[in-house]
Amino acid sequence: MKGSTPAGTAGEQEAARWVHGMFARVARRYDLLNHLLSLNVDRYWRARTASRLRDVLRRPDARVLDICCGTGDLALALERARGAGVMASDFCHPMLAAAAAKFARRGCRSTLFEADALALPVAAGSLDCITAAFGFRNLANYRAGLVEMRRVLKPGGVAAILEFSQPPNPLLAALYGFYSRRLLPAVGGLVSGSRDAYAYLPESVRKFPGAERLAAEMRAAGFAEVGFERMSFGIVALHTGVAGTGVNLRN
Repeated sequence: MKGSTPAGTAGEQEAARWVHGMFARVARRYDLLNHLLSLNVDRYWRARTASRLRDVLRRPDARVLDICCGTGDLALALERARGAGVMASDFCHPMLAAAAAKFARRGCRSTLFEADALALPVAAGSLDCITAAFGFRNLANYRAGLVEMRRVLKPGGVAAILEFSQPPNPLLAALYGFYSRRLLPAVGGLVSGSRDAYAYLPESVRKFPGAERLAAEMRAAGFAEVGFERMSFGIVALHTGVAGTGVNLRN
């Protein structure tokens, strides 16, 4: 299992630079396109993720980090579920600037910092929960990303990855493929002004490991109690894993 491979890039560093530049270009219209292209269902996916994590979020003094946070929508959902602020990080400064403006408008108590998800400035075994929503598949090395998530969790800490997936139903998979390859780049490119970004995004979903494969990779990275929940007929999947034992995830 390798990582993100944008067309025309060679190696992990070049892939990471391309992804960074791509997100910098689309940051201003990112929220609008997320809601438009998902018909606002992306709000439900994040709310469902926060609900599944409610037990760990409500631990006294829980330390929670959302990586690849983008403009901060999952961090906001986690804060609402927890009733207290969380931490959120991203390696793309324009995305963090958009998140900071949103947090300020909403009186958010969460904190932001700039960091590479493959080398977090976080002590080993220091977090109760780490999450990633629609950003994990953009990492230059998926296995290294899982290992880093495992490194920073306390025993009993929970990792959650909300990510696009391939619908198991062949007909739905074909319809979703048509939408993502034809309509999404056209609409995304028109609204954002960056057609290459919205051509890359569906291609990154196509190349990303299926739900079963990602679950297997989480186990190989040292997670226990690994499971996944498909949502919206399998268009997305929420993957969870525990560092050690002692946590029950809500259904």
